[in-house]
Amino acid sequence: MNMLTQENFNINEVTMSSLELVDYINESRKFDEKPVQLRHADFMAKVPKVLGGELSEKFRSVYTDTTGRTLPCYRFPKREACLMAMSYSYELQAQVFDRMTAMEEALKAKNSFDITNPAHLLQAIEVQAKLNIELTQKVAVLEPKAKGLDRIADCTNVLGIRESAKVLKIGQNQLVQYLIDHKVVYRDQHGKIQAYQKSIDQKLIHVVTSAPRLFESGEKVFTQVKLTQKLITRIAKWLEQGVAA
Repeated sequence: MNMLTQENFNINEVTMSSLELVDYINESRKFDEKPVQLRHADFMAKVPKVLGGELSEKFRSVYTDTTGRTLPCYRFPKREACLMAMSYSYELQAQVFDRMTAMEEALKAKNSFDITNPAHLLQAIEVQAKLNIELTQKVAVLEPKAKGLDRIADCTNVLGIRESAKVLKIGQNQLVQYLIDHKVVYRDQHGKIQAYQKSIDQKLIHVVTSAPRLFESGEKVFTQVKLTQKLITRIAKWLEQGVAA
């Protein structure tokens, strides 16, 4: 586990490290058709371009990686963390803002709470009740959207085409062509791989659908075709029998 060094940062100030931001970015990309993992080194190189060289130096920090090496990183206050997130997407900025706001509220409550003070106990109960109401309202809004999706991400025992090709020890393009030739999937008018309904019904293909994501043009969902163990096993047997893929 990577260990961050606080250095000169105020322990009462909420911050987010560059490592955490990279994790947020990669998590937001996992439902992309061809997800690209952001490297921490590339993020580090972008910081001075977004914040400016002089300002970015104020947020320099270090962390210790799993091998014991001390490596550079950044630790940002809320404003700068949101600016870095916004440089990737508005959606990511909103996630980081919400996360750090929640951290600020938790820190404020921790610093001010006195368990022996009845007024503080009552306040804690009221805050919790308010959070429960807000959570219930959010569930009421999101539930119809979730029900409207064909499938929400459930990747147990399924692999993407790239991973499946590695398991089968064949080329990715070779596997795609095999799936198309055998009427398992097809390419739509945009060239994106789609699954035939019969492939889904036969549990050969699992379509992972992301939760709605907000863009300037409106909400969008992204789908990704994944192969089930049933299909991967079937293709492996075909290959063993000399069936050309």
